[in-house]
Amino acid sequence: MAKKILVVDDSAVIRQVEETVLKKAGYEVASASGGKDGVAQISATTFNLILTDLNMPDLDGVSLIKLARASSLNRLTPIVMITTESKDTKKQEGKAAGATAWVVKPFTSEQLLSVAKRIIG
Repeated sequence: MAKKILVVDDSAVIRQVEETVLKKAGYEVASASGGKDGVAQISATTFNLILTDLNMPDLDGVSLIKLARASSLNRLTPIVMITTESKDTKKQEGKAAGATAWVVKPFTSEQLLSVAKRIIG
């Protein structure tokens, strides 16, 4: 059974890149076009891994992580923040909310797969 990954990003291009790379590697991928859409999916489905952007117009990634951590279905799901933000203060904020790892955009396909494999196999 393929492991399920949720990709949350307001950029259609980034979502498409992440989906394509992960699907080619054999993962089952769902996507959300923003934080609120992501939270709706997190509330309805259990995922093996969640990848989220930080800066999104409707609900930011830190808020999404906090809501995921409060969700019975995904409280323990690893969450990777994928963002252009590389400031330590933002990383600490993400970590405090419950982020498992942090990947800075732009990233390579290899980096994305390496993080997914290291976290969920």
